[in-house]
Amino acid sequence: MTYHDRNISRRDMVKAAGLGAAVATTAAVAPHAARAVAAPGQSAQYAMVIDVRKCIGCQACTVACKTEYEVPLGKHRSWVESVEKGTFPDVSRSFLPRLCNQCSQPDCVDVCPTGATYKREEDGIVVVDEDVCIGCKYCMQACPYDARFINPRTGTADKCDFCLHRVSQGLVPSCVNTCQGKARVFGDLNDPQSEVSKLIAKNPVTVLRQEMGTEPNVFYIGADHADEADIRVASQYVRVDTNRPVEERR
Repeated sequence: MTYHDRNISRRDMVKAAGLGAAVATTAAVAPHAARAVAAPGQSAQYAMVIDVRKCIGCQACTVACKTEYEVPLGKHRSWVESVEKGTFPDVSRSFLPRLCNQCSQPDCVDVCPTGATYKREEDGIVVVDEDVCIGCKYCMQACPYDARFINPRTGTADKCDFCLHRVSQGLVPSCVNTCQGKARVFGDLNDPQSEVSKLIAKNPVTVLRQEMGTEPNVFYIGADHADEADIRVASQYVRVDTNRPVEERR
């Protein structure tokens, strides 16, 4: 399927009040972190590195995301899971921030019957055109990360888009801007001098469900991917809690 050379409709525009707030908030971000625009003439592949060792599970990213997009109650573009594992006294508790992985080989794009879901050539962000989406839920079933939902206000598929309206203005996503532990880093994976590229080069990183072959662009440092259904930890106590009303974790 070819990529669509078009802009997303409503979410490419920022409300006047929202833009003022975003600019004011981002003033506190370090100069190297605030630059989110690819070099002229160079296509980008935006990515996020999440250093779980710095995540304190405060849910500030979740709140910032819901505020930025007025996400309806019970729905989430971004969320944080807590992972408890072990047998007393050898136990551990960690956190796993989750969001759309902006995959290089996204299954959601392949199954969309209308072309509403597509991957932008200029920056690699996977977006949903709500003017074209028919709400068939094919993409929701195809996504290995359970990152999509039907927005009850629009009746169309919704998900994280790396805060495209902010990134297009040279700002970092809202979750990155508000992260209290500076666990989230955003940048261009195609730029070897970007902070995300340097972090990946210097640290062992993992991705979610690598076996699915979607080539995620959200990378984790120090993440515990344990799951109750994982036979590799069958002899240990494992509990994963999430603030999402879902029956099964993916």
